[in-house]
Amino acid sequence: MSDALLVPERAVQPLECEREQPLAIIESRHGPMQAHPGEALLDTLERHGHQLEYQCRSGYCGACRTPLLAGKVHYPESPLAFVDAGQCLPCCCHPVGNVTLDLSRHD
Repeated sequence: MSDALLVPERAVQPLECEREQPLAIIESRHGPMQAHPGEALLDTLERHGHQLEYQCRSGYCGACRTPLLAGKVHYPESPLAFVDAGQCLPCCCHPVGNVTLDLSRHD
């Protein structure tokens, strides 16, 4: 079973996401978790006990690359690591609307 990250949809432009993002609800087999507005996905997951591999927290190394099953994420600054369609870098991205991640490789 994969873990899922679900974030309520909102009607704001990506540039406003830091300021106006509502609390995110993260669903996983460990139960729901709440994210703080403007918080990177990695910070949210770590705060709730998930341990993802990472090296840089800035999108440089790509170690945290995670399948993005549904939804969109916003990068406040463009990551240097390659990010293919259907992937995201939780260390430096923020959810935009509903997002589902496959966290099974990090278990």
